[in-house]
Amino acid sequence: MSQPDYRGEGPDEAPLDPAALRIQAKLKRLLLGSSLVMVAGFVAVFAAIVYKINTYEADPSGAAFAATLSIGPEAEVLQATLSEGMLLVLVREEGKNALLRFDPATGKQLGRTEFVAR
Repeated sequence: MSQPDYRGEGPDEAPLDPAALRIQAKLKRLLLGSSLVMVAGFVAVFAAIVYKINTYEADPSGAAFAATLSIGPEAEVLQATLSEGMLLVLVREEGKNALLRFDPATGKQLGRTEFVAR
């Protein structure tokens, strides 16, 4: 299939009148403006994603934790959590469960609650 060769015998397009040229120019400007806004939006979204990926904090609370805690020689740690400035540790000792409360910065034991079955 080859391209037809009109050699001047094809349909002639009449030049646009000035009003149509102004409308065409206005539409081109609107298209350019909306394209720029869309590109700026994409750049902002990707910049936010890159920023969030690169600003990782190892400790979001900013609190320092003790290196070691003394829970007893035969204690098995079942669960640990940080709540309202206290480190709560659930342990099992000699078949009984106990909740130990520690100061997270110093590692000092603040309290102990034994769980007994009745």
